[in-house]
Amino acid sequence: MYSPPSLIQTSIFASLPESYRLVTETSAWVASRQHRHVDSFIEGPTVNQEGHLYCTDIAFGRIFRVDTDGSFHLISRYDGEPNGMKIHRDGRAYITDHKRGLLSVDLATGAITTIMDRAWGEQFRGLNDLIFALNGDVYFTDQGQSGLQDPSGRLFRLRTSGILECLLDRIPSPNGLAFNPDESVLYLNVTRANAIWRVPLDKNGHASKVGVFINMSGGGGPDGIAVDQKGNLVVASPGTGSVWMFSARGVPLYQIVTCTEGRPTNIAFGGTDNRTLFITDSQTGTILTAVLPEPGLRLYGQIQE
Repeated sequence: MYSPPSLIQTSIFASLPESYRLVTETSAWVASRQHRHVDSFIEGPTVNQEGHLYCTDIAFGRIFRVDTDGSFHLISRYDGEPNGMKIHRDGRAYITDHKRGLLSVDLATGAITTIMDRAWGEQFRGLNDLIFALNGDVYFTDQGQSGLQDPSGRLFRLRTSGILECLLDRIPSPNGLAFNPDESVLYLNVTRANAIWRVPLDKNGHASKVGVFINMSGGGGPDGIAVDQKGNLVVASPGTGSVWMFSARGVPLYQIVTCTEGRPTNIAFGGTDNRTLFITDSQTGTILTAVLPEPGLRLYGQIQE
């Protein structure tokens, strides 16, 4: 249907040092993987106002800061399974934790605080990823073990007033989230359906006429997602070992090829001009970078009040 997209190469920015690779340890999350032991599973890259990069380790409940020289620093380790992470404007990071719900971490002290661990008396099934709207509302996905066999995943919004709303349910594995530039549309990666859904939002932030925007191919399905200032989508695809860029109309523009031949799970824009894409390769415990044609959208936590 389309011509092959142009290629963009990546390079290794940072690699989790051996001292942080927990070769002899295990966890409930590691045991549930069935196929192989892992020494880490880094995810949730996010960049704050000062340009510092942070990431999570789902496997062992860890939060890291990654400095510009590629060095890792442990911010926090706790009893949890942190996946997605985004910076709040007050400097905290919000975390979607598969085991414990919606949390925050003080990036200076490492202290973990529970924001919400259940919806109306029932525990979440397993949170996955999140995004802040520019008004401070947080949208997050409750994936659990949902899939085509059990399309029970949900999309929530937590308003700044504290009101929780379920915007969508019956989703087969909701994952990464990103807004278009004017926040009239929320893009939702639906991993087990191997698709990106387009979720139009009305003036109150409610979903209307949800549809499939892009059907993808290959194993695994789309994971993390980001949008640049022109409205192009950048999508991590672990199964294809690539990150793909699509235009705002869904046309494939670029294939960003991982130099590690690993599994790119999530992405974040950063760097001095916000054109550097940070990519977590969870299979190899590395963070890759690529320079993209357009800067990424500045997120809620990157904009000073």
